[in-house]
Amino acid sequence: MKKILILGVNGFIGHHLSKRILETTDWNVYGMDMQSDRIGDLLGNEAYKGRIHFFEGDITINKEWVEYHIKKCDVILPLVAIATPSTYVRQPLRVFELDFEANLPLVRSAHKYGKHLVFPSTSEVYGMCEDEQFDSDSSPLVCGPINKPRWIYSCAKQLMDRVIWGYGMEGLNFTLFRPFNWIGAGLDSIHTAKEGSSRVVTQFFGHIVRGENISLVDGGAQKRAFTYIDDGIDALVRIIDNRNGIASGKIYNIGNPANNFSIRELAGMMLELAGSFPEYAAAARQVRIVETSAGDYYGAGYQDVQNRVPKIDNTCAELDWAPRTGMAQSLRRIFEAYRCQVPAARALMD
Repeated sequence: MKKILILGVNGFIGHHLSKRILETTDWNVYGMDMQSDRIGDLLGNEAYKGRIHFFEGDITINKEWVEYHIKKCDVILPLVAIATPSTYVRQPLRVFELDFEANLPLVRSAHKYGKHLVFPSTSEVYGMCEDEQFDSDSSPLVCGPINKPRWIYSCAKQLMDRVIWGYGMEGLNFTLFRPFNWIGAGLDSIHTAKEGSSRVVTQFFGHIVRGENISLVDGGAQKRAFTYIDDGIDALVRIIDNRNGIASGKIYNIGNPANNFSIRELAGMMLELAGSFPEYAAAARQVRIVETSAGDYYGAGYQDVQNRVPKIDNTCAELDWAPRTGMAQSLRRIFEAYRCQVPAARALMD
């Protein structure tokens, strides 16, 4: 019976992963986060009593708790990070301090105690790579100039990948996974009205629910390969299981190349889908798609990536995995999941 430590257990990946573990395995989950709203149903479920253990805390403060549980558990997932472009541009040092500096001691402790470290890298490490598909073994990792602080996240994550690989050369059992635009319910709050405060799907969805215009940065021509959260978690559970050590010392892109759409196409799909839901239709009719510049939307320190498609051959072959959820079904599931939250989101307009 594995003991899984999830730091950032209440986050998007953390709460979906915890739910899957509790529903489909006999593993125990030990989690830390600063809030517990997303995992409240798991903590209150009698069927999971004794298998999920939660501590409300901060990895930068509760260091003794963290080290004790790294020593106690079998698999360590440090999922605490800042992952919103607006923060990269406006508070780059905050991104570096949390995403790299605060996570480095966790890597060192996993090495010290001989644990399997499953660390979230990111599709962002590839930066402005021009490969048709991003290959974890051969694609160059290309970032923009220093005066574009948007790249602090990419650089911090890339440096962490290199440090973890270095510790692997010294005996650390690790797996790096790179999520490519995972989407699903609980990604961000739809109640946050501030532009740029959420990732793109929930940003657009919140605007639709409130009847606000959708802003396309630089026309929305940039494309992303979107991946439904259930598919991502399927791969992640296989990595944690690590049957016969197949995932040790590996880097896996986890994404869906078939769901590669421009941001403009995404906005159109979401508005069309909203029209088929009684809860969303009236507000959606008020929404207009408008264009803005990256400088006006994010600030002068922003730079974008035009295409981001993962090569997933080793992920599919080694983990016996494949993404199954198309874009239309992914968006429909998200719309279904938020139906009960519509009144609260609209109340923000009053």
